[in-house]
Amino acid sequence: MLLQASQSLVLLIDMQQKLAPAIFDSKEVEQAAAWVLQVAVQLEVPVWATEQYPQGIGATLPALAELVPEAQVLQKMHFSALKEPHIASSLACAERKQIVVLGTEAHVCVLQSVMDLLTLGYQVFVVVEAVGSRTEQNKQLALSRMQQAGAQIISKEMLAFEWLECCGTDTFRQISRGWIR
Repeated sequence: MLLQASQSLVLLIDMQQKLAPAIFDSKEVEQAAAWVLQVAVQLEVPVWATEQYPQGIGATLPALAELVPEAQVLQKMHFSALKEPHIASSLACAERKQIVVLGTEAHVCVLQSVMDLLTLGYQVFVVVEAVGSRTEQNKQLALSRMQQAGAQIISKEMLAFEWLECCGTDTFRQISRGWIR
């Protein structure tokens, strides 16, 4: 299955200030997440974020928070975002069947959220450059497990080209110049 911008929603999971320094290759993960969010905003794909216990772990990283509407930053206590009734119902109300997942930690909150999204019948796409864990091994194990469960593991460029669908449009030229090099 291919991604369609009109059916997609981006879910940024727990990319928070106090957790980020512990993530393996954290700057690269943050930059990849920002790249995806910028393309999503440009293509009018809804963007949501979760924050795990922000009183303890901090708010969403500032460079990412500026790309997510404040009303679409949702707090949670469960590791899986879908265990929070307000998040599950908000996703259902969005009426988007394809969920693009970014965030940390890949083997905890991302994994558990992806598993619950799949159980609920969503098509799930995990952007490999934009997820992270404290260790590379935990990230790789999580990606493997999510893929075995039915999630699509994709690159950020796969995402952009699938959303764009064709070249020769003003939108393609704009995205190509700004984000695809």
